[in-house]
Amino acid sequence: MNTIGKRIAEARKAKNINQNELAEILCVSPQAVSKWENDISCPDISLLPGLAKTLGISVDELLSGKQESVVSYVPEEARKSLDDMMLKIVVDSSDGDKVRVNVPCALAKIALECGMEMPQISGSDSLNSALKNIDLAKIFEMVEKGAMGNLVEVESHDGDIISIFVE
Repeated sequence: MNTIGKRIAEARKAKNINQNELAEILCVSPQAVSKWENDISCPDISLLPGLAKTLGISVDELLSGKQESVVSYVPEEARKSLDDMMLKIVVDSSDGDKVRVNVPCALAKIALECGMEMPQISGSDSLNSALKNIDLAKIFEMVEKGAMGNLVEVESHDGDIISIFVE
């Protein structure tokens, strides 16, 4: 049976973190981590977001064992029009800044056709370089062929994260 304890242990080992290191990151005792992994106890609910982030998985995946489908293919007969979809750009900079852009896909495509480029964010050079290298035309090409969900996720060497979703 795939228990939460087994999932914690597997994810921890996959990240090459030992129990003591995980305990230190989460500010708990190594014995607590051992108890979780041996299914003697479960992590406190307040620790789940930090635990999941440290292990590189979602809280849902940690609890259910099911990986999120970040990209899906929509068959042609079930696809929505670009007029009914949203382009979402999420930027989380390593210094704590958060940028959220939600634009109707049809409007973003028109702007792209008029020469729009990815916006520059006041942040690290690596963040702006990563944004500049994202090809919105290719993203719209993927969407028109049925791709939906989290289509792009980039993490710079500075720890900045950029995600582009289409819903």
